[in-house]
Amino acid sequence: MPSTLFVCTANLFRSPLACAFLRRNITQSVYYPTWRIESAGTWAAEGLPAAGEAQRIAQEYGLDLSAHRTRSVNVELMHSFKLILTMEQGQQEALQIEFPDAADRVYMLSEMAGVRANVLDPAPGSAADCRRVVREIEEWLRLGYSRIIDLALGYPAARRSRSDTAGRSTRPAEPTP
Repeated sequence: MPSTLFVCTANLFRSPLACAFLRRNITQSVYYPTWRIESAGTWAAEGLPAAGEAQRIAQEYGLDLSAHRTRSVNVELMHSFKLILTMEQGQQEALQIEFPDAADRVYMLSEMAGVRANVLDPAPGSAADCRRVVREIEEWLRLGYSRIIDLALGYPAARRSRSDTAGRSTRPAEPTP
C-alpha cells in the first residue's frame, strides 16, 4: 500500500496542509483507494486541531482540516510509512538520528523536486506569511509529484543518492498575480 507521512514541528500548519493537498491531488490516481497519507510533528502536543489560519486557508483551497488532530512522531508511525517528508532539514536530520531504521525513507519535501530548501514555519507570522508557506508547499508537491508517487509505492529506483541534490537550495517561483 502506498503511504506518505508529512512531518513538521507542531503538526498544526505545514504538515496537515501538505497532507490535505496530496490527498486532493492523488484522488485521480489508481492507487487512491489504498493510499495512506497522514501527518505528525516532531514536537507536537497531542489532540489539538489545526491552526485557525491553516483551517481558513484550507477552506479557500477547497480542503477540510476540521478532523485533523495533532500528534507526535513515534516508532510505529516511522515504521509504517514508505515515505516520510519533512518541512525542514533539522527535522529530517533529527528523524534520521532518532529512527535509523527509517532513515533511508526520510526526505525533505523540497527534495522531491530535486532541491534542498526548508519550508519555514510561518508562526508567529502574518496572514501573508502563512499564504506564502502554503504556496511553497503546493509548489513543492506539484514539482515533486511523480517522485512522491514512486517513493510512496516503494520503488527503489526513485531513491537517488542524496548527493544528487546537495548544494542546491532554490525556492519555487512566486506565482504571478
